[in-house]
Amino acid sequence: MKQQSRRSFLANGTKASIALGIGSTMIGSSILTSCRSTKPGSSPFHTGFDQKPLPYDYKALEPYIDATTMEIHYTKHAAAYAKNLNEAAVAEGVDRSKPLEDIFGRISKFSAKLRNNAGGHYNHELFWQSMRASRTDNKPEGALLTAIETKFNSFGNFKNVFADAAKNRFGSGWAWLVLMSDKQLVVTSTPNQDNPLMDVAGTKGTPILGIDVWEHAYYLKYQNKRADYVDNWWNLVNWDYISQRYDTAMK
Repeated sequence: MKQQSRRSFLANGTKASIALGIGSTMIGSSILTSCRSTKPGSSPFHTGFDQKPLPYDYKALEPYIDATTMEIHYTKHAAAYAKNLNEAAVAEGVDRSKPLEDIFGRISKFSAKLRNNAGGHYNHELFWQSMRASRTDNKPEGALLTAIETKFNSFGNFKNVFADAAKNRFGSGWAWLVLMSDKQLVVTSTPNQDNPLMDVAGTKGTPILGIDVWEHAYYLKYQNKRADYVDNWWNLVNWDYISQRYDTAMK
């Protein structure tokens, strides 16, 4: 009887250990899944560290931006920024569960790799959303249009000011429509992959609209004619999205 009791004890103990192990594995898997599913920030205008799918086909912006340029731009250039950003964030102890915007106010404290790729990723994520298939008489409405006309006298004059900033940015960079802390709109530009959220920016504020004037954004179709690219780009601006960004930033 004693021998049988000992065997029963060992058998029951083994079953309990297996059950405990399976339970621990399931709990651990659940925690890991929960952590992986965490989204940075609750606002639709917060930017995570991973590349989102394009909101349209590569050919959707033709004839103003060709499908080949869009595919290379998204799958090569922008994808590299996202990959390098995550590598730098891990190496430098950045919390990737928080919005990417959280680090721009102290970006000067990080490496050049993190600065360049954080900017590149953020700028492109905004850029993709800021465009859609072309429309005739493409312009904003409502509060944003009123604010633009008040600041720049007319929508047409705003386009000229913005286009000048894009065309005259020396080398590679971006032109921006920015909402300042005093709720005034300003047009500015930044070099390379910097943006107005960064503590290194000459003009600081919330980016409302931005255009990429790196050559890889337009060179296959326009060669060295950046001005033609900028002039045609107005047909693609997603003013519904830009207006939502403006309304959210004004709150």
